[in-house]
Amino acid sequence: MSGTVGGRAPGRPRSERAEKAIIEATLDLLAEESGVAGVTIEAVAARAGVGKTTIYRRWPNKEALIVGALATIKSPPRDPSGPAVRDDLLAIARDIAAEREHPHARCFWNVVGGAEKHPELYARYRRDVIQPRREMLRRVLRRGVERGELRADLDLDVVIAMLVGVLVHRSPRERLPEGLPEAVIDTVLRGIAAGPGG
Repeated sequence: MSGTVGGRAPGRPRSERAEKAIIEATLDLLAEESGVAGVTIEAVAARAGVGKTTIYRRWPNKEALIVGALATIKSPPRDPSGPAVRDDLLAIARDIAAEREHPHARCFWNVVGGAEKHPELYARYRRDVIQPRREMLRRVLRRGVERGELRADLDLDVVIAMLVGVLVHRSPRERLPEGLPEAVIDTVLRGIAAGPGG
């Protein structure tokens, strides 16, 4: 049967399958020992079972492909709106901790580790993946300041570095201790919370 009648699947699902295969191949290669250097359009096409033109129709170059693949692991930043700043920060910290458990978490280390050799890729990764998340954290902290929960004189960049650094800058092979997100948030809040009367 030719498949032109009845229950023929439309072209879109096939396109989505190809895109998923390309993303998975990119992440698999990026997670390997060779890291960024091991990701080439040719290697991705071979592993995904697609032609190079299929990749180039979606991503103009290797850097765009890698950033696009990494963005699928780090879902768009969730801007929580809980009743208190602690709830929002804790939701973010738990999201960060959960991302470390992703099978391809090592990819991020390989991109950061290759920043000197691949500065354009790292700059794009910071712009498209990291900066939106930092801006979301800034919004949460600003709301805390505006509601009088946090000190008005905070250096937001320092606070963000404190919050994220403890959770992110560990070996990808190292599991986070149970309850670490809660401990980090509560410890930082003791230093940045507004005093009585704001």
